[in-house]
Amino acid sequence: MAQPAALFSRRAVLRAVGVVAAGSVAGSSVSCSSEPSPRVRLAAGEIGGFFWEFGGLLADAAAGAGAADLVPLTTEGSVDNLDALQAGRAELAMTLADAAYDYPARDLTAVGCVYENYFQVAVRADSGIESIDDLRGLSVSIGAPGSGATLVSRRVLDAAGLPGAVREVQLSMNEAADALYAGDVDAVMWAGGLPTPAFADPPTPVRLLDLGGVVAGLRSEFGTAYEAVPVPAGVYGEHPEVTTVGISNLLLVRPDVPDETVAALVSVLLDSSSALVPRQAIGSQFLDARSLVMTGAIPLHPGAEAEYRRRHG
Repeated sequence: MAQPAALFSRRAVLRAVGVVAAGSVAGSSVSCSSEPSPRVRLAAGEIGGFFWEFGGLLADAAAGAGAADLVPLTTEGSVDNLDALQAGRAELAMTLADAAYDYPARDLTAVGCVYENYFQVAVRADSGIESIDDLRGLSVSIGAPGSGATLVSRRVLDAAGLPGAVREVQLSMNEAADALYAGDVDAVMWAGGLPTPAFADPPTPVRLLDLGGVVAGLRSEFGTAYEAVPVPAGVYGEHPEVTTVGISNLLLVRPDVPDETVAALVSVLLDSSSALVPRQAIGSQFLDARSLVMTGAIPLHPGAEAEYRRRHG
């Protein structure tokens, strides 16, 4: 379940104090500068993950602009975030696009498409595992329960012809990294930025498997939520460039959040884009109006659509 947790700056930590008592945005508006900024809860993800890092940057930028008092909440990942949004435990949620497209609720709306996650499969460098097919019969962490990584992991395994052929283990990203280093699992699958901190300075060298061969199958069955993206050589030590699966990140919002609040958040994304670049954003697209509106099957919130039109026609 989503919980408030420490952020990256002292200001953000102080904002998080009292989030439970403060509750939701509840119809607040930013139209009058003398009124306090509306408090908005963001279902983010695991500390150290791409969603969490972006959420902290967005919270600082929103506070600086007076757009919102945004409080990121720790969660298990995309599906957990969607559940929190649907249940009213959060007003905003970060999610992988594929998880949002498959979610049973039909009243999802978006603030925008923000960056791109990289689905990655890491093995120990000394393992002898050279391709995804070599995972047959081995133990593989496929992501925590409630994470978008679990959904993608199973789809990738199916596309590789390995449905039911690996021993699935469900661990958080940090737990999975420790298990890989200790030799308790043979491979770890996750979706994150480049480099993902849990794997950036490993005590045991790791390398990534190339997933270029599964992208066509994923796109054929599930559409354009997936694309082939390159991972530069040397992101996690000594390894060559590989191709992996890119998945867009969506910033979603409850439809009942006031238009003025959502419009103010759009302005933050557009006007503070240079302050919203996570350290894990190697190769990710830069925030701009053209990429922000590419939310696919999820419609923009009316407040977001109106602000994009006002700003860029």
